[in-house]
Amino acid sequence: MSMHAIPPITDRPVVGSYSTYAGAQRAVDFLSDDHFPVEHTAIIGSDLRMVETVLGRVTRSKAALAGAGSGAWFGLLVGLLLTFFTVNHSAVLPLLIGGIVFGAVFGGVFGFIAHSMTGGTRDFASRSQIVAASYDVVADAEVAEDAKNRLIKLSWRED
Repeated sequence: MSMHAIPPITDRPVVGSYSTYAGAQRAVDFLSDDHFPVEHTAIIGSDLRMVETVLGRVTRSKAALAGAGSGAWFGLLVGLLLTFFTVNHSAVLPLLIGGIVFGAVFGGVFGFIAHSMTGGTRDFASRSQIVAASYDVVADAEVAEDAKNRLIKLSWRED
């Protein structure tokens, strides 16, 4: 199969336009439920933006607490691994507790130090995502008309 056999996604006819990704996804799901060959479709987002939602302020104490939590999980893992090499079954609980405590202490210290070293340049936690202003469902030319007609049925159901 040559590289020119599959048309680029942008050269395909638009069979439906939606203001949300969920709407475009619902359209493709409807086509799939209607036994349409969805492998001939794609969802294209236009006018992309990166949106960063600020979740809150990060202080040294919050960084230390987060580090302690991560360290405790790591300490539990190390403690569990060490229990495989012990022959004394009464030492299992102290190994687990010791791993959690040491992991939490070291994690807290490292979290505090790491946040302090940033010099206040990023004192907040955030979540980033890419969103589009609109989403087009496109299909290969040979099945585009069929897809359009089926999606008209979907819009009738939702009205």
